[in-house]
Amino acid sequence: MNLLTVKNLSKKYRDTYAVKDVEFAFPSQTCIALLGPNGAGKTTILRILAGLLKPTSGEIIFNEHEQRKDFRSDIGYLPQHPVFHEWMTGNEFLIHSGRLALLSKEEAAKRANQLLDKVGIAEAKNRQIAGYSGGMKQRLGIAQAIIHKPKLLLLDEPVSSLDPIGRREILNLMQQLKKEMCLLFSTHILTDAEEISDELLLLNRGKLFESGKLSDLRQKYQTATIDIEFKDNSTAYLEKLLRIPSIINGYKEQNTIRLTAEDISKARKDILIKAVHEEWPLEYFSINKASLEELFIKVVNG
Repeated sequence: MNLLTVKNLSKKYRDTYAVKDVEFAFPSQTCIALLGPNGAGKTTILRILAGLLKPTSGEIIFNEHEQRKDFRSDIGYLPQHPVFHEWMTGNEFLIHSGRLALLSKEEAAKRANQLLDKVGIAEAKNRQIAGYSGGMKQRLGIAQAIIHKPKLLLLDEPVSSLDPIGRREILNLMQQLKKEMCLLFSTHILTDAEEISDELLLLNRGKLFESGKLSDLRQKYQTATIDIEFKDNSTAYLEKLLRIPSIINGYKEQNTIRLTAEDISKARKDILIKAVHEEWPLEYFSINKASLEELFIKVVNG
């Protein structure tokens, strides 16, 4: 059963669509990356799901078995540029957030203490937020987004403004959180999406071009390359390799032969069978998968 189902979601501003006819669905305890360049419509989708923006059309179904129109109590949201009461301490801010989420004073204090430890800033809980680093503020922001134990956590560009250390801290925290709840996060940093997401939603100009697991999308779109090196002159072997039907094309670059194949599994098998049969002096054999950046460009450009 899906935790969230989105059908024909659109948001129009005058004559321009920020989001048009977007559809996707995913189950609980999944980490989904909403991937696209700046202006693709990622923030608009997250704001609609968070209940902060009304869609022009479409349907959002949360927990199919529950007949509720307002599901905000099951959603946590961290905007790209969170705002804090910086005169508060981290602990005070989380208790305040808990009370706004209708927790009792005792429960809010208990959750605040637990979450400060969970996100790794317990030692700074009595310090004013004004003195927090960017990474600490982002971790505090995630803590306030999950203080009411949501089933779905929405994160808008959670690491885009952080330095490398802060970015790594947040990515590690997201790895932990996706074991407890569903995460949907937007990003234009492709390596982050590749590292921690289970599924991808590829968005551009307000339209969803593709969705699914990275491995499935790679299999569908990827044209892989194979690099081969020989102990002796490889020119003669290039001609033999290009006669293999599963090889699309190839060329020699210094001592390396680089081959392109659509069905990489078949090409690998064909090459190795021929190499063993003819006793080729192979010194190096490598399959190079296309990067997520290359895959995204290929999908979006059709």
